[in-house]
Amino acid sequence: MSKLSKNKIAIAIAGAVALTTTFAASAAEDIKSLQKADATIQTAAAKSQEKVNKLHEQAGDIVYQYRQVIDDTDGLRSYNDYVASLVADQEQKIKATQEDINGIDKTRQGLVPLMFKMIATIEEFVALDLPFEKQERHDRIAYLKEMMVDSNVSTAEKYRKVLEAYQIELQSGRTSQVNQGKETINGKELTVDVLQFGRITLVAQTLDSQQTWVWNKNAKNWDSLGEEWNRPTRNAIDVVRGDKSPNLVQLPVPAVGSVK
Repeated sequence: MSKLSKNKIAIAIAGAVALTTTFAASAAEDIKSLQKADATIQTAAAKSQEKVNKLHEQAGDIVYQYRQVIDDTDGLRSYNDYVASLVADQEQKIKATQEDINGIDKTRQGLVPLMFKMIATIEEFVALDLPFEKQERHDRIAYLKEMMVDSNVSTAEKYRKVLEAYQIELQSGRTSQVNQGKETINGKELTVDVLQFGRITLVAQTLDSQQTWVWNKNAKNWDSLGEEWNRPTRNAIDVVRGDKSPNLVQLPVPAVGSVK
């Protein structure tokens, strides 16, 4: 083989080696690029999966919250219905109360004249009744009259006081008591024991038990009693005072136009 041919072969071999080396280097670079791209893809995929997981969790939370809102809405709707029923009931009560207030105003308009009539009735009754606790009863009537024109006293309080006066008068007719004081009898002022026995009779007797009188409601004066009433009257006075044990008492009871 000629020297020229050998040189060509050597050059060809060297070229082939160089080409192979260049191709290998290029392939290695491509592999590295592919590996980097794959790593990038894997990283991106992992991030994408992480985002998907987060979105899934968020979607679950949103669904839960939505269901919670639906439940709350149903609860609020029921509560609103309940409150609406309460409001309707309150409105009915307010309306009824207003009607009552309007009725009270009308009642008050009729109540005031009624109280004046009641006071006048008490005054007339006291004038016709047995004259016991005269000053106290007259003072009570005077107080009622002053109270009726006092703007500082409510209508309800006025009515209560008038009823209280009626109750006191009623109670007085169920009790018995003895009071010592001065009475004008037959034109003379005498110190006597006055026995009030309910509203049945009113008897006066001197402190020495020597003279006894009974009140005559028709004549409005004291009628003298016989001596036979001195002892029974003193006995009744002692029993009512509590000086003697409770016992049967005898008292004069005036009849119309006479004394028995």
